[in-house]
Amino acid sequence: MGINDEDERSESSEMRAGAAGTERSEGSDDASDETASVKRHASRDDERRFPRVPDSSDDDDAVMVPEASGGASRSREDHAREGAIRTDGGSGAGDASSDDSCSPNTCTCGEKTGTDPEPETQPVATDGAGVANVDEMGELGDLEFTEPAENVSQDVDNGSPDTRVGIPDGVDLETPEYSIRSRMNDIETPDEKTWFMELDEAVIDEGRCIQCGTCVAACPSDSIGIGDDGHPELVKMCTGCSMCWDFCPRGGLRYERQWKITGGEDNVKGAGDPITEFSAKVEDDWTDNAQDGGVVTGVLATLLEEGEIDGALVATESDEQEWKAESYLATTTEELIANAGTVYNQTMALGNLDLERWEHKLPDKSWDELSIAIVGTPCEIEGIRALQDFEWDYQAQDEGIRAVDYTIALMCTKNFNYHSLMGEQLEEQRGISPSEIGKMDVLNGKMMVYDHDGEMIVEEDIENFHDAALKGCDECADFTGFCSDITVGSVGSSDEYSSVIVRTEQGMKAWELTEPNLDYHDLEDKSAVGKLQGWDKKKAFESLERPFDPDAPRFIEYTDHAENYGTALNPHDQGH
Repeated sequence: MGINDEDERSESSEMRAGAAGTERSEGSDDASDETASVKRHASRDDERRFPRVPDSSDDDDAVMVPEASGGASRSREDHAREGAIRTDGGSGAGDASSDDSCSPNTCTCGEKTGTDPEPETQPVATDGAGVANVDEMGELGDLEFTEPAENVSQDVDNGSPDTRVGIPDGVDLETPEYSIRSRMNDIETPDEKTWFMELDEAVIDEGRCIQCGTCVAACPSDSIGIGDDGHPELVKMCTGCSMCWDFCPRGGLRYERQWKITGGEDNVKGAGDPITEFSAKVEDDWTDNAQDGGVVTGVLATLLEEGEIDGALVATESDEQEWKAESYLATTTEELIANAGTVYNQTMALGNLDLERWEHKLPDKSWDELSIAIVGTPCEIEGIRALQDFEWDYQAQDEGIRAVDYTIALMCTKNFNYHSLMGEQLEEQRGISPSEIGKMDVLNGKMMVYDHDGEMIVEEDIENFHDAALKGCDECADFTGFCSDITVGSVGSSDEYSSVIVRTEQGMKAWELTEPNLDYHDLEDKSAVGKLQGWDKKKAFESLERPFDPDAPRFIEYTDHAENYGTALNPHDQGH
């Protein structure tokens, strides 16, 4: 840095020119030719050019023309420019005699002279493996293509590839790891970032995912999708924004804090302090296929008919797999009735709020004018409430999140993995095919399964199906959906009636609109709801590895979670 830039450039230019001049005049008896060449090239500092490389110009004269004698290729433009510098005193540029100044014995621009030895033949072009399809004059011949290799690919079906390529020196890996990034470029992951990989490590891989879809809805870059196994998965690069972690009810979202924010302090005690409670049923023929009293369908149908909503996100049965739940936006009463009933597995509901997906069913109005209702488990309602509390951009799901005006929670102690419940527990262990099942219910601690004629074919303690339940459900203390507008279930009411808990003014509005279509009375057994809520909370306290604290901050830092659950602090560096 102590050398003046101009001096340094001059020195560097002189060194390059001297080296080039030496190469060109090798074998000459006159050492002064070499000195003159050095000075001449050094004086043209502004035109530092590599030997035998034309200027990058649009001039057609700057094309490469190979010498017939086999000498190195030079452009006509180069030859004219350098030939204009004469050794016989001619002025060069502008001199009429400059055109013939480069005679074989007087040229000092680097071309072969009469006394120079025959230079080595240089190829017109090379890719490191020889020239193909080009003759010695640079003419393109017939194209020849290399046949693709066959049956030489590495076998990756039976494990890892035979060899690995591109691994830096000094890195010895059993399997390719994310940590290779830091070894290659010396970049460490910022401590304040929480990535999808942390969520994957602490929740999904640990079997604690409850398949609510909140992480999919929260992602501001649409980097999270839904895998074939029904779990969240990364579909493009994670930005480390932390939002998937923050809003996960089994990760960074302290769900009991969300109860207080949404519904008040009484929600952390017993079954909460709702506005009112009823046992109710819809008096209509279609309720035969509904769950209990059909109140959920009745409320949604009324809201549609009254123009309060444009659609309702509900669960429907998959066309490919019987009793496999999928999200569905019902926009007519007929669609609601067709999808009445309960399916005991999650739909990743909040990951299906992209209104573009349902655009063909929605009315022709701006998305910020749309209104929809959502039916879900308590954890899903916790997620949507938390998302709506923040004016952030949730990308594809954003308009759908903002459009949710009514929430209905289904009473829930636990939900099930579809493949474990229908495949392993019922079909493999009990010989009951999903096609035989007409209705399922969980009531009074029993799993009850009916055929299409209404005959009960299974009635067993729910604990017998524990292996099929989602592990993360054990940590949930929200049996009655504290964050919802309305809670609906069967506990506390007799057969054919639904228990209804109205929690908010919005819920009261929906109830009052639906009331004329209902047969209802006071909730028959409030204590049954309270007892089951208490049992559910006790179960959660036993399963939670972190403190249950409704007064703590809404979001839990990943480092705090890792300390309580023993998960890796930096899974990027753990060979995840």
